[in-house]
Amino acid sequence: MAKAYPLPLKLLSVSGPDKLSYLHGQVTQDINLIKENNFLWTGHCSPKGKLWSTMRLFSLNDTYLLLGSKSETEASLRELSKYGVFAKVDISQSDYQCFGIMSDNLDQVCDSLSLQFNDADNACAFGEGKALKLDKTRLILVLPADQTLPDSLPLDTDSTTFEIGGILAGEPQLDDNGIDEFVPQMVNLQALNGISFKKGCYTGQETVARMRYLGKNKRAMFILQGESAEQLNVQDIEMQLEQDNWRRAGKVVHQAYDANTQQYYALAVMPNDLQQSAVLRPKDNASVSLHIKALPYSIEDN
Repeated sequence: MAKAYPLPLKLLSVSGPDKLSYLHGQVTQDINLIKENNFLWTGHCSPKGKLWSTMRLFSLNDTYLLLGSKSETEASLRELSKYGVFAKVDISQSDYQCFGIMSDNLDQVCDSLSLQFNDADNACAFGEGKALKLDKTRLILVLPADQTLPDSLPLDTDSTTFEIGGILAGEPQLDDNGIDEFVPQMVNLQALNGISFKKGCYTGQETVARMRYLGKNKRAMFILQGESAEQLNVQDIEMQLEQDNWRRAGKVVHQAYDANTQQYYALAVMPNDLQQSAVLRPKDNASVSLHIKALPYSIEDN
């Protein structure tokens, strides 16, 4: 059975005659690759190569839209607007709304909504909005503020299930604590084809390239899971060295808690040589044990 979830995500809109050239010089993705039938991951970095945001990028009505968390879109809007005054671009927060759709039979859902994805496509028009196909069970509908969901999609106002799906897919999302902290490779953006190493210059490129070609990156993003009797709000992860000796191992960038199963899920940036068998816990919380789950992609640089 398909379910729809209102998502706590926001959209940035970049339009105007210089939208392509301006955005191309600001983000890690090659904007020339954006077509009507696709979305691509991208990162937006500071001059030092630290991420303001990791977002899904696509086009709609001759406008580029960037989809990310509230913290990410606020940071990128602030930084993009600083230099946008020197180009013919309009940058603003969009009032489009976002819904996550989950189903074990997504093809049937797409047929019912008249969504047509060719084999190489992961985006298509949906009325006045857009549908983004994430994988075999999940998609995102981006709709104008005045458009409602079809009656065939029952709405669940708690988006936790959909957010857990994103965590298990290893999809980066930064909260306030993660802004301006990590180079793109530290949140596995290269594994999601979110970094172009062939395009021209962009803000932060020198650091990103150095991480790749000089092997400077020592961190990666991992999926963590553990049982907890109550909801957690974790910032730091500790690793056990000896029985009573713990050391800081990394930082949580996104987390969710399933109250029904009492399972906690998180994405955390930690040393990229961390062993799968490492004993982990939230900082100063001895009652919760966390284990590493396998990523659904390779984080090795090709």
